[in-house]
Amino acid sequence: MGYNGAAMETIATYHAPETRRKILELLKLHGPMTAHQLAKALGMTVMGVRGQLAALERDGLVSHSVTPRKLGRPSYLYLLTGLGNELFPRTYAQFAQSLLETIQALEGAQAIGRLFDQRTELLAVQYRARMNGKLLRERVAELAQIRTEEGYMADWEELSKNKFLLTEHNCAICQIAQKCPMACSHELELFRRVLEDAEVTRDQHIIKGDWACTYVIRPKR
Repeated sequence: MGYNGAAMETIATYHAPETRRKILELLKLHGPMTAHQLAKALGMTVMGVRGQLAALERDGLVSHSVTPRKLGRPSYLYLLTGLGNELFPRTYAQFAQSLLETIQALEGAQAIGRLFDQRTELLAVQYRARMNGKLLRERVAELAQIRTEEGYMADWEELSKNKFLLTEHNCAICQIAQKCPMACSHELELFRRVLEDAEVTRDQHIIKGDWACTYVIRPKR
């Protein structure tokens, strides 16, 4: 399905030994550090720290850069990746909701509609660029990949010939959608625009209490 479970966690719930969480916290607080610096801060051996760093690199949470030195071996600096940074608290949803409330207060509810219309069209252009020249089956697969990249944990299956099911196991805009149902209607409109030769219907809806959002996709008659 192409998503990394670590991206859905926070530093508090990241399922790993306490040492790895402490390493992540140190890198967040102090920026790039060497294994020697981390070992000193943690009261561990350098070899022990390197083992934990290797595991964090495999998880995609930490990377390293090499700094040449005049004498001796190069120095390895370890730092958080984008995924590693995402483990720490973010307030994207609250910020987005605050912006929507501000726009409504200044310009009225119709301005929110225009904002979502513009967002839908911009996304449609981006999606189409990745789908051009592909058959419906291939476009459904590409749509699932795009949505997964955007945090929706999407997959798809072919129910029968030319009938497909797209499933989104996570709602990346859930907090916004709960207060602004317009967001969900525009998501459905987006799918219909990029799969313009297909009928797209939403069968299940997370906001209504379902376990996932599911969409049935079939060619137009």
